[in-house]
Amino acid sequence: MAAIDDRHLLDVKNVRHLYGKPGGGGQLVLDDVDLTLFDNEIVGLLGRSGSGKSTLLRSIAGLIQPTAGEISFPRGDAASPTRVSMVFQSFALFPWLTVQENVEVGLEAKRVSPEIRRSRALAAIDLIGLDGFENAYPKELSGGMRQRVGLARALVVDPTILLMDEPFSALDVLTAETLRTDLLDLWCEGRMGIQSILMVTHNIEEAVLMCDRILVFSSNPGRIVAEIKVDLPQPRNRQNPAFRKMVDDIYARMTQRNPADERKGDGLFPGMGIGMVLPQVSTNVMAGLMETVSGGPFDGKAHLPDLAEALQYEADELFPIAETLQLLRLAELEGGDIKLTQDAQRYVAADVDTRKQIFAQHLIAYVPLAGHIRRVLDERTSHKAPAGRFRDELEDLMSEEDADQTLKGVITWARYAEAFAYDESADLFTLDDPS
Repeated sequence: MAAIDDRHLLDVKNVRHLYGKPGGGGQLVLDDVDLTLFDNEIVGLLGRSGSGKSTLLRSIAGLIQPTAGEISFPRGDAASPTRVSMVFQSFALFPWLTVQENVEVGLEAKRVSPEIRRSRALAAIDLIGLDGFENAYPKELSGGMRQRVGLARALVVDPTILLMDEPFSALDVLTAETLRTDLLDLWCEGRMGIQSILMVTHNIEEAVLMCDRILVFSSNPGRIVAEIKVDLPQPRNRQNPAFRKMVDDIYARMTQRNPADERKGDGLFPGMGIGMVLPQVSTNVMAGLMETVSGGPFDGKAHLPDLAEALQYEADELFPIAETLQLLRLAELEGGDIKLTQDAQRYVAADVDTRKQIFAQHLIAYVPLAGHIRRVLDERTSHKAPAGRFRDELEDLMSEEDADQTLKGVITWARYAEAFAYDESADLFTLDDPS
C-alpha cells in the first residue's frame, strides 16, 4: 500500500464548492468530490455542462478556493514542490506579445533570467511544432496554432501536472484531431517532461481516445458517479469494436437516472430551482432535433451514439440540446437513448402557432425561472418588471457570467413562445398580451 501512496501526485478529498453571494443560498456546483491522480497517467473529467468539472480544475490550479475539502500534493515539499500548469479552453494569449514573448510570460513572472527564458521558450516552441513562428503575433496565427502557443506556455515552466480545460473545444474538428494526435505522440514518447495530465472534456470519444482513466460527473451538483479504466492500447482506433462499446457504455452512464434523487422527490433535475444554469440552445435547434428523432429511421426514439453519428455531432454538442428537451419534458433520456414525449410528437406534427403554444406551456411549467418571471408579470397590474430584479436574484445563486447566460437563454425561449416580452433598451420584462 505504501508503494501506491508514493505514486500519488494529487489528492482531492471531500471538495465542495458553492457559488453565490454570502447568505444568498448559493449554487452548489461540487459536492463531496474525491480524486487521486497517480504518476504517468492521463485522467479525464467527463460530464455534462454544469457538473463543476472546470471549477474543480481551477481549484486544483489554485485559481479558486473551494468552499470545503482538501487539495494536496503528497509528492511535493518545500524543497521540491509539485508544479501545476494549465491550458485553457480559450487561447488566452496577450495580443501585443509575440509567440516567444507569450511563452516566456510564466518564466518572467518567476524572475528567470532573459537568457534562460529565451532558451527554454525556443525549446518549447520547437517541441509543439511552431518553430519559425517565434516572432509572429497571435492575430497572425490560426486557432490551432494559438492553442499550441498556450500549450508551450504551460510546458515551459516544467510542470509536474498539466491541467487542460477542454483544450480542443474551440477548434474545428480537423485541427482538434491533429493537435490531439500530436499531444498524444509527445506524451507517449515522454518528450514533455510532465508526470501526469488531468483534463476536462465534454467529448466522450476524446476521453476514450486519450485517457487511461475517466471520471464521470453527475450534474447539479457535480459528483463523481463512475470511474472507468481504459485498457485499450495506444494509438487507439475509433472504429475498433471495443472502442465503440466503451463509448456506448459511457453514453448510457451519462443518461442514467439516479434512483436516490428520485426517492428524495428531486426527479430528473436534483437541486433545481431558479438557480439552475440554463444552456444557450436555440429553439430552432431543439425543433430540428425533435424532427430528426421523430422521423425515420428513429421513429421517436434514438440511441444517442447513432443520433450523434447521423447528425455529425460530438457528444458535447448533442447533450445540451437533449438535456434541454428533457428539462422541458419534451424528451426522456435513459440508458443512452433519447425518446420523445407525446407532447413533443404533437409539436413536430403541429403548425407554427400550435408549436408556440406547446412550447410556452412547457416553458412556464418546467423551467422555474421562466415560471417565476411570468408569475411576477401576471401579478402586477402594469404587467412589467425590471430585468435587474431577476438578474440580482440569479447572481445570489450563481456567478455573474452564468446569471447573464441564464437570463439570455430564458429571454430567447420566451420570445419564441410569446410567453412574455423583453425590451432590451429599457432592460424590462413585459406581458404585452396579458390574455
